[in-house]
Amino acid sequence: MSNQDNPLSPGFVERRRHPRVAKEALGVEEDKEGTLIPLRFETSSLPAFRQFPTWREHMAALMDCRLPDHADPESGFLAEQAIWNLGGVLLLQQTTPAFSFVRSPEMVRLSPIDHWYITSLRTGCSWVEADGHVAENKPGMMSIRSLGRPFRGRKQATTTVSLIMPADLFANHGGLPAACNNVILGGHRVKLLLDYISSVETNLTHFTEGDLPTVKDRMRDMVFDAVTPLVDRDQGHDHISQIGLMTRARRFILGNISSPDLTIEGICKELAISRTRLYELFEASGGVANYIRRRRLLAAHAMLADPADNRKVAEIGLTIGFDSAANFSRAFTQHFGYSPSNIFKRNAPGDQALRGMKDNMKSDVTFDGLLRTLALV
Repeated sequence: MSNQDNPLSPGFVERRRHPRVAKEALGVEEDKEGTLIPLRFETSSLPAFRQFPTWREHMAALMDCRLPDHADPESGFLAEQAIWNLGGVLLLQQTTPAFSFVRSPEMVRLSPIDHWYITSLRTGCSWVEADGHVAENKPGMMSIRSLGRPFRGRKQATTTVSLIMPADLFANHGGLPAACNNVILGGHRVKLLLDYISSVETNLTHFTEGDLPTVKDRMRDMVFDAVTPLVDRDQGHDHISQIGLMTRARRFILGNISSPDLTIEGICKELAISRTRLYELFEASGGVANYIRRRRLLAAHAMLADPADNRKVAEIGLTIGFDSAANFSRAFTQHFGYSPSNIFKRNAPGDQALRGMKDNMKSDVTFDGLLRTLALV
């Protein structure tokens, strides 16, 4: 072989039959500024004596926060938090000093929020007690608990990333098992999940609205695949049957959301199961009656937010099964934190100010509001 024919030789000359045409990398043009805007919260701009009370108020929908016994309220409480809405899943990045917290039975009873709360610590440790058992979370591990159940705990100064996911998000998977509540998870499945969460964090500023359904679905599937093999292996019933029943129940409820036939008896008849079995099926969702009520209110919210729907508030309340406008308005306000008439007015068609009003709504977003409307997406 001559030097000119040897690719490793300095004298090599490449002979081509056709000119070389470079192929451009796909997706490069998409690597640009995204459209997600986080809800940011910080206390550093406040006077020291106002920092912890402001943090406590900000977190009130989730838990009652308290300073450690030895802490001086006048010394300040430097907290930072960024909340990203991934189209129906909240991702929280948070750095705080030490504090303790309680989600009491009374708070659970009065709150419409029953989401799953999943936390990974980057630094520090935390301890949470629920149902008489204490779970200690450390960096590299993951905790999961239901906001539909009471708990209490404390944490050191920590940096965390958390997911808040509606219980109904897992309905097509049969729901997350009730045994998930207040457990600490580790191992290779959790590492894969944490790696994915880290990759999502890296790309938050590049995501657009069109990316979110895929991100949300993948996050849900990875959480389900990480959690259920570790806590569900000793369940007494067939999990495949559980998934099928939950899917059928959910479809029946959503398909009959405005029907008078949507009753406990009607669902049991449709699924050919007993009341006891139905109650077990919806235990992780806060009970079947609570689930139906929540879905009806969410359906009403969607109707009120639809500019093409010209029905009055009272008509929509009757449509979804409330016997009076007053009862509907009371239930709606308790669930979402604002009255149905406010939603109706914000979305009334025909006003030149409509676009500006929708833009201004972005500045009105609160943590409480995000938690209450999370299952709407």
